[in-house]
Amino acid sequence: MTPDGSAAKVVEEDPGLPLAVRGMTVAYGEKPVVFSVDARFPAQSMTAIIGPNGAGKSTLLKATLGVVPSLSGSVSVYGQPIAKARHRIAYVPQRASVDWDFPARVVDVVAMGLYRELGLLGMVSRKQRATLMHCLERVNMADFAGRQIGQLSGGQQQRVFLARALAQNADLYLLDEPFAGVDAATERAIIDVLKGLKAERRTIVSVHHDLSTVTDYFDRVLLLNIRKIAEGPTATTFTAANLQATYGGRLAATQINDLGLAHAGA
Repeated sequence: MTPDGSAAKVVEEDPGLPLAVRGMTVAYGEKPVVFSVDARFPAQSMTAIIGPNGAGKSTLLKATLGVVPSLSGSVSVYGQPIAKARHRIAYVPQRASVDWDFPARVVDVVAMGLYRELGLLGMVSRKQRATLMHCLERVNMADFAGRQIGQLSGGQQQRVFLARALAQNADLYLLDEPFAGVDAATERAIIDVLKGLKAERRTIVSVHHDLSTVTDYFDRVLLLNIRKIAEGPTATTFTAANLQATYGGRLAATQINDLGLAHAGA
């Protein structure tokens, strides 16, 4: 969405391409936080958006969805504007951005993923409830269906939000730091679900902060520091040179070596 409230211009793309962003620029005040970013996210891929704090990772994701306004840029979702393809997208926001004191049961939160079917006051049918429980089972949270969401741990809350996204039965999943602040068991549960979605020919784009798991979790990367630094398959793009260009002095050569990547010039 542009500052005047209109939808971002749509660039014509292959209708088989889940997401394409061109020339995306976002500013807070006079300071650009994302500048002229182009990116393409192929079908049945798992892409990590990585970069230092303040690089614009979450902002890029939100601007793509129209959650925050952009100064310029075009977005295509399966060759269509967001407004026409939103039903094909599931979004998992940062857990820290949610008011967890809101009185709702776990199953009610997951049911929000069915809002297009239910409407504001719709009743959940027996078949739909079975769908909700299946989504909770996929994230190992079925036993907590009747629990108040605020009573759960951070990792459990994140699993519930992923279950809500699963209930949408989307083709494109956008996640904003899904592994932040969760325990190891939750991280493994989440990544297993995401890899399962990829096997089902879904596409996953995730803001990610843990460089040590990038090669294990993702087959593509987008390195960002206000501008796009590099984009492509993890095997050829997640390199020492690109990491240094992205993080600068914030990432020491020893940290790069710890990732199993040769230091530039070595």
